[in-house]
Amino acid sequence: MIIVTSEAIPGKEVQRVLGLVRGNTIRARHVGRDIMAGLRTIVGGEINEYTKLMAESREQALDRMISEAESLGANAVVNVRFTTSMLSRGCAELLAYGTAVIVTEAEAKSGA
Repeated sequence: MIIVTSEAIPGKEVQRVLGLVRGNTIRARHVGRDIMAGLRTIVGGEINEYTKLMAESREQALDRMISEAESLGANAVVNVRFTTSMLSRGCAELLAYGTAVIVTEAEAKSGA
């Protein structure tokens, strides 16, 4: 499965557009992580607990989007984007979405 943020894939030609695909996950913060994050905000630096939580969320949302694309028969997803929204205090959604397509190798153009 080819996943790109661009409209086109170099060397490939879109044969068929299958439609919008998406995957999401909703995560809540963990009290233990919040305590560690609170301490980190005092001394500064990266909040590793939240970085890890967001990385896991992105991967899960991507996996779900890819699964939906595969169920449609796609071999690529173009124009992939991520968005987040806060649902309630300490609870957020991460959404990955794109356009499922079928691509083939692009035919070489002859320069006459």
